[in-house]
Amino acid sequence: MKKLLIITFLFSITFVFSQEINEKKDIKVGLVLSGGGAKGLAHVAVLKVLEEAGVRVDYIGGTSMGAIVGSLYASGYNAKELDSIVKSINFYKLLTNDLPRKSKPFYEKENGEKYALSLPIRGKKVGIPRALSEGQNVLNLLTELTQHVNNINDFSELPIPFVCIATNLETGEQVTLNKGFLPEAVKASGSFPTLLAPVMIDGKLLTDGGIVNNFPVDEVKAMGADIIIGVDIQGGLEAKDELDSAVKILDQIVGFQMYKNSDSKYENVDLLIQPNVDDYNVVSFDKMDEIMNIGDIASRKKFDELKDIADKQIKKETKRISLTHSQKFHIKRIDIEGNTHYSRAYILGKLNLKKTDTTSYRRLIESINNLAATSNFENIQYRILDEKDGSVVKFNVKESGISNFLKLGVHYDHLYKTGILLNTTAKHVFSKNDVLSADLILGDNIRYNFNYFIDNGFYWSFGIKSRYNFFNAGVNFEEGNVNKIKLEYEDFTNQAYFQTVFSRKFALGIGLEHKKIKTFSETISTEEANSKAHYLNLISYIKLDTYDKKYFQKKGFYLNVDFRWYLSSSNANINFVSFSQLKGKLGMAHTFFNKLTGHFISEAGITIGDNDNRVLDYNVGGYGENYINTFISFNGYDFAELNSNSFLKSAFTLRYEFLPKNYMSATANYARVESDLFNEGKIFDNTKSGYMVGYGLDTFLGPVEVNYSWSPDHKESYWNFNVGYWF
Repeated sequence: MKKLLIITFLFSITFVFSQEINEKKDIKVGLVLSGGGAKGLAHVAVLKVLEEAGVRVDYIGGTSMGAIVGSLYASGYNAKELDSIVKSINFYKLLTNDLPRKSKPFYEKENGEKYALSLPIRGKKVGIPRALSEGQNVLNLLTELTQHVNNINDFSELPIPFVCIATNLETGEQVTLNKGFLPEAVKASGSFPTLLAPVMIDGKLLTDGGIVNNFPVDEVKAMGADIIIGVDIQGGLEAKDELDSAVKILDQIVGFQMYKNSDSKYENVDLLIQPNVDDYNVVSFDKMDEIMNIGDIASRKKFDELKDIADKQIKKETKRISLTHSQKFHIKRIDIEGNTHYSRAYILGKLNLKKTDTTSYRRLIESINNLAATSNFENIQYRILDEKDGSVVKFNVKESGISNFLKLGVHYDHLYKTGILLNTTAKHVFSKNDVLSADLILGDNIRYNFNYFIDNGFYWSFGIKSRYNFFNAGVNFEEGNVNKIKLEYEDFTNQAYFQTVFSRKFALGIGLEHKKIKTFSETISTEEANSKAHYLNLISYIKLDTYDKKYFQKKGFYLNVDFRWYLSSSNANINFVSFSQLKGKLGMAHTFFNKLTGHFISEAGITIGDNDNRVLDYNVGGYGENYINTFISFNGYDFAELNSNSFLKSAFTLRYEFLPKNYMSATANYARVESDLFNEGKIFDNTKSGYMVGYGLDTFLGPVEVNYSWSPDHKESYWNFNVGYWF
C-alpha cells in the first residue's frame, strides 16, 4: 500500500510537470517597420539579426519602405533573400520608370522623341505632371516578387499576416490596407509625394502612409501580438540650414505629423531598434551598404534582448520559398479588364502576347513595359493563375486620365537656324487607339508637321501625315560661271498609309503620297533652279529600331528601307517618265569597356528608271539629322555639295563618354555619289572622304554638339554647332 501511494504521488508530479510544459504559452511577436525611403534599407539588416537571434515574426505592419520590405518578408522571403533582392535593384530606374527604349512603339520613336517638356492639359488648363513617375516599374517588381501569393487577397492569410498604411489624399485620413492586391496596396503605401504618383484603390486616391502614420504599432498590436518589436528609422526634423533640396523639404513636410505622434507610439513598443540614419535622405539609395551596416549595428546592440524573446517562443519551422521566378509557362487564355478607350487588339499588340504562347516571367515584364511605354495607362496589374492545361493571365489596366498634352522643344542648327517647337497632342479623338499630333515650328524657317494615327496593335494600323518644310541655303550648282547659288527650298507632303508590325520587330508600311516641291533662286533663272511641281507617289517601307537611345547610342540596330515610286508629275517643263527610288540606312552600335562606343552607319540610294529633274536627285553633304527627301548628310563637305541619281555612304564613329553624358567623338565617312555606283567593278574610284571630331553633351533639351569637319579632297573645313532635339 505504501509503495502504491509513492508511485501514485510520483505519477501525479510527472503529469502536472508535463502539463505545465505542454501548456507553455507561445509568445506572438509583432514587427513594426517605419517608412523612410532609402533609409528603410536598414530594415533588411535588422531582419537578418532577428533571424540570427532566433526570433520568429508572427505579424508584420509597415509604412512606405517599411511596407515594401515587410510585405516581401511576410510573403515568404527570408532576410538573406531580401538582401540579395535589394542589392540587385537599380533604384534610379525603378523610381523614374525608366523603360528601355526598345519598348516604345514605332510611332513614338519616330514622332515623340523631340520634345524637351511635356505638360498635361486638364480641363482646358495646362498643368504639370503629378509625380516624377507613375510607378509601373515598382508595381512590376512587386508583382513579380509576390507572384507565388497572387491568389491571396486577405493579407492575414499570407505566410506571415501583414498590414500596411496609406493616406487618403482627398481627406487626409489614414487608410489601413489588409486586403486586396498586395503589390498595389504596398505601392500605395510607398508612393512618396512627387516621386511616385498616388494610387486609386476602391475609389480612394492613396499616397504615402507616412503622412498620417509612419509607425503602425497599434495596428500590429490589434492583430494579436504579445510583444512588439519596432524598427524606427525616423531621424527627426531637420534644422533650417539642412533644408537645401526639394527632397529634403518634402521629407520635412511629411515628417511634421509623424514626429508629433512618435513618442506616444513608443509606449506600446516592447523592444525599439533605432538605426541612426540622420545623415541620409529618402533617395540615398547609392548609400545602401552604409545604411544597411547602420541597421546591423543598431540591432546587434539589442541582440541579448532579442535572444530572450526568442527563448520564450515555441520553436516552429517557418515556411520559406525559392527566390527564382524564371520558369516558363504556357498561356491558355488572356483576360483584360479596365480598358475603355483602347481595344483588346491594341493592348495585345503592345504586349506582344498571344494565346498559346509559351513565355517566362521576365518576358512578361518586357511585354508590360511595351504597353506602359505608350504612356496611355496609369498602371497595369497582372496575375498568373495556373491550371492543368496552361495558365490564365489576367490583366487589369487603368487608363490614363490625361489625353491631351502641350509639348515644347527648342533647336538650333546650321541649316534651319533657330526653331521653337510647339506641339499639341490628343488621344482617342475620333476612335479608340488613335492619336493626333500637330507641330508648329516658329523661328527662322517656319514649318509644321501633322500626324494622325490609329494603332490597331497586331492588325493593320492606319495613318495620315502632312508636312510643310522650308529652308534656304547655298548649294552647289555648276552652270556657266556659277558654282553655288542661294536656293530656297519648299516642300509640302501629304501621306495616307497602312502599317503593321511584322515578326514583333519590324514595322512594315505602304501608302500613297502627294508631294509638292518648289525651288527658287535669285542667282540664276534656269528651270532646274526655279521649279514647282506636284508628284503622286506610291510609298512603302520597312523599319527596325532597337537603339537604346535616340542620340549618343551605345547599343542596338537600326534599319530603314524606303521605296518611292513617282507615278505622275504636274511639271510640264520636263519630259516626265515614271521612275522610282530605293533608299536604305543601316546602323549598328556597340559599347566596349562601358565607355567606348563604336557606331557604324551605312546609307545607299539608287534611282530606277530615268529622272530628268535634278531636284529629285540625291544631294549629299553637310551635317544634320533633320534632312528631308533626297538630302543626305556627309561630314567634310558643304550642304548638298555632291549630286547624282545614286549614292553610297558609310561612316565609322568612335565615341568616348569621359564624364557622365559628356562625349568626345571622331568620325570617318566615305561616299560615292555617281550615276553608276558599281562602275564596272571599280567601286572605289572617285570615292570622297571626310572626317569629323567633336564634343557632345546629353541634356534635357537634347544633344548639344560642337563639331569640326574637313576633307582631304579640298581645302575647306567646317564648324557645326547644334542645340536641342532635332526636328
